[in-house]
Amino acid sequence: MPTLILVRHGRSTANTSGVLAGRTPGVSLDERGAAQAAALPGRLSALTFAAAVSSPLQRCRETLRPLLEARPGLALHTEDRISECDYGDWSGRKLAELSDEPLMRIVQQHPSAAAFPGGESMRAMQARAVEAVRDWNARIEAEHGEDAAYVMCSHGDIIKALVADALGMHLDLFQRIQADPCSVTAIRYTRLRPFLLRLGDTGDFASLAPREQAIEADAAGDTATDAAVGGGAGAP
Repeated sequence: MPTLILVRHGRSTANTSGVLAGRTPGVSLDERGAAQAAALPGRLSALTFAAAVSSPLQRCRETLRPLLEARPGLALHTEDRISECDYGDWSGRKLAELSDEPLMRIVQQHPSAAAFPGGESMRAMQARAVEAVRDWNARIEAEHGEDAAYVMCSHGDIIKALVADALGMHLDLFQRIQADPCSVTAIRYTRLRPFLLRLGDTGDFASLAPREQAIEADAAGDTATDAAVGGGAGAP
């Protein structure tokens, strides 16, 4: 079965402003995110893709744009089922403000029980994303063969939920997974089981530095804290 190359969108204006963007329209890549997207064709140059699949949200389409420009024959498909989690009434709010909400503790420690007011549950988010990947696996294999690869640009919580599914992990453990902006995660699907080949690969090891340096990187929106919602670490 095909190999899925999952790309989280580049750093967005919501990341740098500490806002849970969700599906709020008009959230674009910031300057660093645009540079991350521009570097993506070089990072993926060794791979041949049968198709490119994107969340409908602007920041994902902007992330894939340089790759598509570098590969004029690569078809782009929009897939609503890999759109960002519907955070409902939480969308557009500051993450610092949301940290005081009682629901946030459930989101962090028992996400399978979390449902966002006016939005969707995290169980539903994972189910639709997994269904989308399974459908695309079957489509890519039927049209291009079992050794094909395709690239899919989505959001942090979606990618973490897909990785959890591939590893056979309960959704309640998915907050232990990290996918930074414009990171690459690769999953190879087979008849019997998926194999996680790469996880959150950015080629940048700054977030592994001693704590003082990591805090400086986080202040720039580049790495993680414990507030994992919207893709992990408050980086929607």
